Amino acid sequence: MTATLERTPAASAAAPERIGPLRTLRHGLTLAGRSVAKIRKSPEGLVDVTIQPILFLVMFVYLFGGAIAGDTASYLQVTLPGVMAMNMVFGSLGTGMALNTDINKGVFDRFRSLPVARSAPLIGAVLGDIVRYVVSLAVLLVFATIMGFRIQTDPLSALLAIVVVIAFALAMCWITVFLGMLIKSQQALPGVAMAFMFPLTMGSNVFVPTETMPGWLQAWVGINPVTQLADTARGLMIGGPVLSPLTATAIWMVAIVAVFFPLAMWAYRRRV
Repeated sequence: MTATLERTPAASAAAPERIGPLRTLRHGLTLAGRSVAKIRKSPEGLVDVTIQPILFLVMFVYLFGGAIAGDTASYLQVTLPGVMAMNMVFGSLGTGMALNTDINKGVFDRFRSLPVARSAPLIGAVLGDIVRYVVSLAVLLVFATIMGFRIQTDPLSALLAIVVVIAFALAMCWITVFLGMLIKSQQALPGVAMAFMFPLTMGSNVFVPTETMPGWLQAWVGINPVTQLADTARGLMIGGPVLSPLTATAIWMVAIVAVFFPLAMWAYRRRV
């Protein structure tokens, strides 16, 4: 009996502290401040999510807008919400790249010595990228307004479109976080990520109407999450159906997080 009582405190001391969801979220928000600080100190890191979507918008509107829609003005109205959706998919790659860099530089070895939840560094990196997405969409919308884009619904609906697009980006981040933890070489990460990003973005109705595509491609475009997100943003910003694409987008977001958050945590534990 005495021996049992003597071992119990030692075993209890060795047991890891259980951290609840609220504390995990608080730790994640604290580490999100680190990501925001990195953006503030190195604003050039925003180039990929600000310049790239502007280039896509200008190129497709002025090169292909007349051929596809008959005139560039009407094509701009339809294309901008799609470019917003596409930009969030490409922008999510930055999260995986940053985490891959941190883990290769040994930053996560320091996190392991801190009394924080195991998932907090990943959650913090994802939440910290909200700033990148807000800046990206703000720059894109200002530039599109200069080009002639006009919201045809109301400010509240347009704001909801921005919120939905950012929420989708946060869900997509867990895919790139998983890849960032799984792939050891930072040079290989963009190539692997683009292998699934291009079918999502270019195999959608972002730039061309679905009905102009072959039947087999229409089947994919119809269920593509980027198509659903683009249709949601269009409905909220220029008018059109909202409930159906918004529901499909929400289902996709839940499914992506449900699948890739556990996978990202599994890959993270393997690396650290």
